[in-house]
Amino acid sequence: MVVLVHHGPAVGPDVDPTRPLSAEGLDDVKVLADAMADKGLKPHAIWHSGKLRARQTAEAVWLACNPLGAFGAERGLQPADPPEWLRDRLAGETRDIVVVGHMPHLPALLALLTGVSGAGAHFPVHGCVALADDGGRWVEAWRVVHPERAERPGR
Repeated sequence: MVVLVHHGPAVGPDVDPTRPLSAEGLDDVKVLADAMADKGLKPHAIWHSGKLRARQTAEAVWLACNPLGAFGAERGLQPADPPEWLRDRLAGETRDIVVVGHMPHLPALLALLTGVSGAGAHFPVHGCVALADDGGRWVEAWRVVHPERAERPGR
């Protein structure tokens, strides 16, 4: 299983150029991580882009789901990175992996992995989409959408 996660709400660059999660964002990622744990997720590895807001989101998931799993920044998760890089990295991966990244990379990656585009590849803002390998193709298994954040894409 691969779980794609959009980082939580961050402060603006005018507040802090490193863009950490806001107080609201810290609360939101805890809710998201707990919901993922409630789904029974115990990933072997949690990858993040290296940006502070992604790392903080990944840490919440790591603590809630599997603090003994591997944790670290990985190449190919920046907002403008080609999604093919991560697709190729995930090819043949048998471990459960959580990937914490950014828009517009995540919707593009979701579309590439599932072969679904347009409205079918909608990615929940500050949420996650879990994908299962169904005989060589990725299919959506479940998703978590924060009810208060779902339709506020500028956050």
